[in-house]
Amino acid sequence: MSVLLEVIATTVADARVAVQAGADRLELVTAMGEGGLTPSVGLIEAVVAAVAIPAATVPVNVIVRPHSRSFVYDADDYAVMLRDVRAFKAAGANGIVIGMLNADGEIDRDGLARAIDAADGMVITFHRAFDESRDLREALDVLLGFDAVTNVLTSGGKPSALHAQATIRELVRQARGSRCTVLAGAGLTVDAIAGFVSATQVEAVHFGSGVRVGSNGLAPVDAEKVAQVRALLKAMPSAAQGG
Repeated sequence: MSVLLEVIATTVADARVAVQAGADRLELVTAMGEGGLTPSVGLIEAVVAAVAIPAATVPVNVIVRPHSRSFVYDADDYAVMLRDVRAFKAAGANGIVIGMLNADGEIDRDGLARAIDAADGMVITFHRAFDESRDLREALDVLLGFDAVTNVLTSGGKPSALHAQATIRELVRQARGSRCTVLAGAGLTVDAIAGFVSATQVEAVHFGSGVRVGSNGLAPVDAEKVAQVRALLKAMPSAAQGG
């Protein structure tokens, strides 16, 4: 089985191009320059409809992040987030991408539990709030205790995942055998991806700027780059065969 390729989409056109070029899954966001914020229900409905190809519907996971100030949320933030989670399920999202910390830099377990409850069976990706947690190994242990969390998006605590290969490999080892996949993202490039996957043994990768025109986060998705990454990942031996 080849490594899963998730691509960030910010528009319906992005979503169509990414899927046609070989993306296995989409993360739908707005405001990519701020690390991704909650998109509108209208955009979600339009993207879900656009990628509902017969016999090959691509899952659309939607970020739930009301602002970019921090990952520590107050009661009002949670009220908004939980309303969004319920709305996104109704809009046809496959899952949500969410993350929350407490003031001590630990996973906010209560907040996560409330989000899971609101998700009502949708899969959960815990996003890069994880990278701002005080202790990555400890944070992953907490997340492994939540069956609904099926992915943890991480750059290994560094601005670029390419600079945290040893850490990511350790996290992959820690999660092995669980329901949760380490989804490596941030700073990945077409040129570096094969070596990165080989070094870390990740089973899923997440691309944003790296598969956009000019590697610019505000530019459209580049079909050729997505296709290149897809081909490189397909050509690799299964991560399960690695050490």
